[in-house]
Amino acid sequence: MKAVGYQKSLPIDNANSLIDIELSVPQPSERDLLVKVNAISVNPVDTKIRTRNQPDEGQHKVLGWDAVGEVVAVGSLVEHYKVGDAVWYAGDINRPGANSEFHLVDERVAGKKPTSLSDAQAAALPLTAITAWELLFERFKFTPTPNTTTDDSVRLLIIGAAGGVGSILTQLAKKLTNATVIGTASRVESQNWLAELGADHTIDHTKAFAPQLEALGIDNVTHVISLNQTQDHFDQCMEILAPQGDFALIDDPSEPLDVMKLKAKSLSLHFELMFTRTLFQTEDMDQQRQLLNAVSTLIDDGEIITTLGQHFGIINAENLRRAHALLESGKSIGKVVLEGFE
Repeated sequence: MKAVGYQKSLPIDNANSLIDIELSVPQPSERDLLVKVNAISVNPVDTKIRTRNQPDEGQHKVLGWDAVGEVVAVGSLVEHYKVGDAVWYAGDINRPGANSEFHLVDERVAGKKPTSLSDAQAAALPLTAITAWELLFERFKFTPTPNTTTDDSVRLLIIGAAGGVGSILTQLAKKLTNATVIGTASRVESQNWLAELGADHTIDHTKAFAPQLEALGIDNVTHVISLNQTQDHFDQCMEILAPQGDFALIDDPSEPLDVMKLKAKSLSLHFELMFTRTLFQTEDMDQQRQLLNAVSTLIDDGEIITTLGQHFGIINAENLRRAHALLESGKSIGKVVLEGFE
């Protein structure tokens, strides 16, 4: 089967940073689904692993943790899917990624693809939807409740809200919580995107937070989710968070964070990694299947839209190098998607 991988951790402008390869088709066991991959999207985790994880000598590492495809075979213990089903998922970081014609995924972390979206539109969402859902409803303990009325006393600030996670997080927060949602974005096109997704307010993360919030009549926020460059915004977040508020992050700060700054206000600190369940094979892995199905229903009901930003063509090394370069530039809006093999 065709696949895209790498053998050495190289800068993305090197032609060998990602290469086209041929691999054997894997075979499913126990709770595995063998999926014929139709579309994928690219996430920051792909670029991080490519630059930080050197494969064993002579081995190829295949990236890709967002996929949509058709089930073509199932393992002996599979309960929820059958051959022919259309599924979407982010998979397991311990296993080969989905930048390949065929891919294995545990059924407990795969959901039913939304019927109202194309494969490319759906591929933009699984990893970010899982991350956003777990942040809101597992880390922050919001209760997912449709048709809620906005409560001015619950104020959520999302830093870097126009990116992949932020784009779905903004929608889920508006549709399923009572929070006033404030997103940060520095460019006009990013700010317009957030308005389209339903954000109540937008501020610029390259400027001081407190004066911008005060101009909106907001003294403080009760919840902050930092999606990137947390080290640059941490002190401001501590300043604007209300006592007994919640602070969450998903990135890897380049500098240590002084957690003692949370003490005076009794702030709660949350990390979110959507791969935790598969990394540790937790007993509740099936929660990811269920939440993906819940998101799928929201989409088919017209409550949430795809976060596809750009379609980069077929799945090959050249197009994936372009996608990685865009993500590394920090200028992407929404998600970058690729579809089909030659």
